[in-house]
Amino acid sequence: MKQSRVTIRYAKALLQLAIEQNTLEQSYNDMVLLDAVCTDSKELSLLLKSPIVKTDHKLSILKEIFASKLGEVSMAFINIITTKKRESLLALIASSFISLYKVHNKIETATVTTATPLDEALRADVINFIKKHGDDNVELTEKVDEKIIGGAIIRMGDKQLDASVSKAISELRQTFNKNLYLQDF
Repeated sequence: MKQSRVTIRYAKALLQLAIEQNTLEQSYNDMVLLDAVCTDSKELSLLLKSPIVKTDHKLSILKEIFASKLGEVSMAFINIITTKKRESLLALIASSFISLYKVHNKIETATVTTATPLDEALRADVINFIKKHGDDNVELTEKVDEKIIGGAIIRMGDKQLDASVSKAISELRQTFNKNLYLQDF
């Protein structure tokens, strides 16, 4: 995710406004929806980035799409961003807000990659492991990748635990490739 100073500043401003207005949860849900819509709809992203479409037309399209789905604070924020001609940054601002919200509420985001889907017992074990090494609140994202053969890869922020079979095979292959033969004569 590419974050710039501008997107982080706008996201911080929205976070502070949402805290002051006691609409933090609503604003978080709104930004998750906005991020998902901007990510899924290539046409909307292109429209927001287009210099040809006038700002008032973009604003009316955004109101048509989001007026019934977003809260008052979020709609006012989108209105301000659009009138300041920063609408091309809406998706990045939303993702920055989501990151700041998670930091504010001490939510650890972790990604678990396994060769097969996790069952409930293993999922609970992984969450307990992450809670020991991170924050109490854990948001777990699961990925399935058959290339790792077995085991798991756990990513928490900038930390990674790779206990996959494919990594063990790779390390074993590197060990065998070293020439350990010493000639004595």
